Parts: sequence; C-alpha cells; structure tokens
Amino acid sequence: MLALIIGQTGAGKTTYGLRLEKQKNGLLFSIDTWMVNLFWQDMPQKPSIEWFQENQQWYLQRIERCEAFIRQQITHLAQSSTPCILDLGFTSSSHRKKYLELGQELNQKIEIHYLNYTPEIRWERVQTRNSQKGESFSMNVSREMFDYMESIFEPLNQYEKQFLTTTIS
Repeated sequence: MLALIIGQTGAGKTTYGLRLEKQKNGLLFSIDTWMVNLFWQDMPQKPSIEWFQENQQWYLQRIERCEAFIRQQITHLAQSSTPCILDLGFTSSSHRKKYLELGQELNQKIEIHYLNYTPEIRWERVQTRNSQKGESFSMNVSREMFDYMESIFEPLNQYEKQFLTTTIS
C-alpha cells in the first residue's frame, strides 16, 4: 500500500501521517524531517523566504536526493508488503503523479488522504506548532512562507481523485 498525504501548510499532514503509520503498521516518509536531519545544519539559523528563493536550486537538489532514496525504499518495502505513507509536500500535480505512477508500477494499492482545511485554521495551527514545537515540528514557518506555499499549491485533479480514500476538512 502506498498512501499520499496531501494538504497545504498547516493541514496536519505529519500528525496525520504518524497516526496512519501506526494504524497501517507501515513506514512514514516525511520530507521535512529528512531535510531538517540531513541538511538543516548547512542552512542559516533562521532560513527566510528570501533565502529559499535565492537558494532554490540548492534546496531542490537536496529534496531530490532525499526523494530518490525514498523511492528506492518504497520499491524495496513493496516486496515485503510494508505500507508506505508519504508526507512529501505534494504541492503540484506533477509531483503527485510521479508517486502515483510508482505505486502502479509496483502493483500497490494507492490511497490519497486529502486534508483540506481553511487557510485561517491552518495558519492558526502553524502558529501553535511554531510556539509549541511538538512531535510534528520540524521548522518555524513564517506568514510569508505560509502565503508563498498557498500560492503554489495545485488542487487535486480528476486523475488523482480516483485514488481519494479520505478527505478531512
């Protein structure tokens, strides 16, 4: 089984993924956790939206390295029927399609779990997460970063909706 968790910043993807990981007895892959653990020490103490924009290539290269390894792990885990839960941002339909196609190639049951909360609820959650730094915290998200992520998120398309298992709003 391959589960894609989709939602905008602050929707609760990582928290939901942790619950789904336990429920399905699977393995959660969360890109924020990977990036923080592998590369954060190479970034400024408080990366800003300007830093991300100026260093986009550096950042995207490292995300791709993480995802290449994650895809290898998904392929390996498919052989042992271990459910894989993906919290990889999935802001674009092309990004989601890459993993939907991988799941099909591996003959996996594919699930999309869509967390669809209003921007007001999500921003409130982000502020709480920033201050409490709980289990799902990986980095502070500024209002500017939140707004930027809002502007690039692509809603689910018809192809993706055929895999829709859960919608939470």
